[in-house]
Amino acid sequence: MNEGCQGCGCGGGAGGGESRRSVMFKLGAGLMAVGGAVASVPIFGALVAPGFRRYGNTWLDIGAVGDYPAGETRLAKFAIPGASPNDGETATAAAWVRGMEGDKFQVFAVNCAHLGCPVKWFQQSRLFMCPCHGGVYYEDGSRASGPPPRGLFEYEWKVENGRLLIDAGLLPGLQETA
Repeated sequence: MNEGCQGCGCGGGAGGGESRRSVMFKLGAGLMAVGGAVASVPIFGALVAPGFRRYGNTWLDIGAVGDYPAGETRLAKFAIPGASPNDGETATAAAWVRGMEGDKFQVFAVNCAHLGCPVKWFQQSRLFMCPCHGGVYYEDGSRASGPPPRGLFEYEWKVENGRLLIDAGLLPGLQETA
C-alpha cells in the first residue's frame, strides 16, 4: 500500500476511508431516487385525480323552443364547454333534437352507439343511419338494426324562458347505462 495515502480518504491506505467508486455510486443512486420521485408525481396525479373530479352540469342554450317543432328532427350545433380557441373544429359538437307535443323533446348525441361514427337523419324513412357499419335507429333513438348494442345516447334537457337547454358538461357515451 501507498504510505502517503493513509488518512486521505482515498481508500488506499490503512485509514479505511470510502473509495471514490463507493462515493460516486451512492451519489448516483441518490440522484436516481430523487429523479424517480419527481417523475412519479405526474403519474400518481393522473391515476388519483379522476377519483377527486366532480361532474357539474353545464347547461347550454341550443335555441328557441320554436326552432324544434313537434314531429321534426333537426340538427343543433353548439360549442363544447371548456374548449380553447385553438381547438378549431373540435371545439364544436352537435345533437339531433326531436320535437314532440308540448314542450317535450328528445336530444340525441350525433354519435352511433357502436363505434361513435356520426349518424345522419333521413326524414323520408324517419330513421337515423350510421354510414360506418350500417347501424340504424328509429326516430325515438332506439336501436332498429345493425351492430350498435343499444339506442342513441341522449342528452338531458330542460326549457327555461322559451329556450331549450342541454346538459353538455358530460358527453353521452358508453359510461351511460342502457
